[in-house]
Amino acid sequence: MKTLVLNVDRDNDFGRKANVKSPIIGIKDNLDAANRLGQADPEDSDVNAIFCAISTYNLLNSEGKEVEIATICGDIHVGIKSDEILSRQLETVITKTGATEVILVTDGAEDEYIHPIIQTRIKITSMRRVTVKQSKNLEDTYYRILKILDDDKVQKQFMLPVGLVLIVWALFVLMGMTAYGFGAILFTLGAYILIRVFHWERNIESIFGEIKSGLLTGKLSIYTSIISIIIIVASFTLAITNNNFNMKPEILPILSFISDVVWGIVVAGLIATFGRVVDTYVNERKNPWKYWIIFFSLFSFGFISYAMAEAFFHALKYFPGSFDITPFFSATFIGMLSSGVMIAIVGAITYHYIKDMYLMEKKKIEIEKQTTKIFDKN
Repeated sequence: MKTLVLNVDRDNDFGRKANVKSPIIGIKDNLDAANRLGQADPEDSDVNAIFCAISTYNLLNSEGKEVEIATICGDIHVGIKSDEILSRQLETVITKTGATEVILVTDGAEDEYIHPIIQTRIKITSMRRVTVKQSKNLEDTYYRILKILDDDKVQKQFMLPVGLVLIVWALFVLMGMTAYGFGAILFTLGAYILIRVFHWERNIESIFGEIKSGLLTGKLSIYTSIISIIIIVASFTLAITNNNFNMKPEILPILSFISDVVWGIVVAGLIATFGRVVDTYVNERKNPWKYWIIFFSLFSFGFISYAMAEAFFHALKYFPGSFDITPFFSATFIGMLSSGVMIAIVGAITYHYIKDMYLMEKKKIEIEKQTTKIFDKN
């Protein structure tokens, strides 16, 4: 029966700080990893944890027991991704060492998350939680707080939202819109919480990376996207400025707002799509047929949304006293609604026609390639 002394680094400090590849199996490699992390960051709690694992290994080895030591590491984005990596590495360690039971060593911070992952794969006979002894005086506490705030994870999770709130508040104060500052702060914090909850950090990073790449390579879609955002912001601002929010019933301001912004959204969408079409054709050397239906959909959305918003606005003007049905029979409403429906139908039909043509052309090219290969072999 072989015992495995297992040290777990859930946020991959060994990889990020000491550039050590995991899983780390064997006493020699673990000693080397401990020394490298100790030199990179002597105050990291994982240094104490791995030395505790080494000490436990040496004790069991001196007693003549069959024992092995290993360290597995997750990812800085602690959560599902990190736990998946830990699970794969644990399977590798169990296979290579042939261990049947494990002594788990952690720094005590995230035992409740790690324990079930390991317990489902191997029997845990003991658990060691490593706690670093510290002085309790004020100076030491102050120093530890500073070191915690200097950690990259802490900065992203706690300092970033504080910085965003201060920037947003300062901008609204400088613009003389202090009354709107609190609402903007709530919006900023809400957006940040949603990003954290749904793990959209990587998506945001990829968007900024795409913007940076587009600016460096001269992609048209970056500039058209910026123009589209400006148009949408301007449309919303004008709609809010020109709208009378005191109208009764309460749905009238909403309908008025929709009719004021709908064409701004359509124009912004058309410009952004045009930029993407050009980039797909020129830079990526691909056929942009997939974007064909978007143009029709945007126009259809514009006509139908504007017609419905305007018709309901005039129909509900004197509600609840009366509901005027005549706006739904006006030439303007019928014309715009019919135009929107016809544009959607034409877009759908032509899209499927172009799609079939593209697939047929692609199939012909593949057949020609296969035929060429056959002739080349002969």
